[in-house]
This record gives sequence, structure tokens and C-alpha cells, in this order.
Amino acid sequence: MVANEVAVLMGSISDWSTMKLTCEQLEKLGISFEKKIISAHRMPNELQEFGENARNKGIKVIIAGAGGAAHLPGMIAANTTLPVIGVPIKTRTLNGMDSLLSIVQMPAGAPVATLSIGDAGAKNAAILAAQMLGITQTSVQEKLIALKETQRQAAIESEARFD
Repeated sequence: MVANEVAVLMGSISDWSTMKLTCEQLEKLGISFEKKIISAHRMPNELQEFGENARNKGIKVIIAGAGGAAHLPGMIAANTTLPVIGVPIKTRTLNGMDSLLSIVQMPAGAPVATLSIGDAGAKNAAILAAQMLGITQTSVQEKLIALKETQRQAAIESEARFD
């Protein structure tokens, strides 16, 4: 069995509506992944164990989405040497600004590549993970080239509808 290359983590099931977009994009790019709910506040032991063992499981990149206090991406980063991509989840109270600031303001030594709030950030997290994997995997690089061309064609076609 081939190991999953990407782990998609979320703090609770309420984050799934955003993080499913990450999973859908990874599927389109043909990248194997696993998805898990690990609450930084309610499951600290499981979080630490996952972070410490992710590399041994074959994981190469971790994508972590979290809302509110949004400790999950930073706590995973503190427990692994793998690259961690953070996706701030939009919240009702502060529209995700709380999530964004919690994830982006990591102290030196525990970096988290932080993307935009919500759906665009979730999709871009998958693309960024693919770009990381594509450094050494030609097949992933080729899928990214095809994605960029599809986006280019869509932009060209949109101009034709502009008239």
C-alpha cells in the first residue's frame, strides 16, 4: 500500500465545509491524502502523537485548517519537521480574522505557511502542497502545468464573454 503524501487536518467537523475543498483539489491533482479531525484543545495527546509520527507514516506535507483561536496548525508545526500549511477558517464572530492572526503570528522556530481565509485558502493549500511535492515528482509537476493552462484558458474565454 502506498502511503498518503498529504495529511489534511481540521479542528472539528464544522471545518469540513471548507477543508473538503482542499481534499477535492488534491484528488484533482492525483495526490494521495488522509483526512483527520484533531482538536488542538480537546485532543492534545493525539495531536502530539500525530505530529511526531507523520513523517514515519510517509506524510510529506500537512495542511491544517482551524477557526477561532486556531491553534491546530501551530501546534502541529511544533511537533513535526514537515512543512505545515495553515488554512484559516471563516468564523461568525470575526469573519476569520481571528483564525488568520492566530495562524500567521507563529513564533520563530515553528513556521506555518498561512493562506487566505476560507475557500480560496483551502483550494490554494492543496495547490501549494502539490508545488512542494512537484519539486521532486515530475508527475505532480505535469498536473500543475495542466492546471495552470486550464486556468489560462478559462481567463481567455471569460474575456470573450465580456463583450
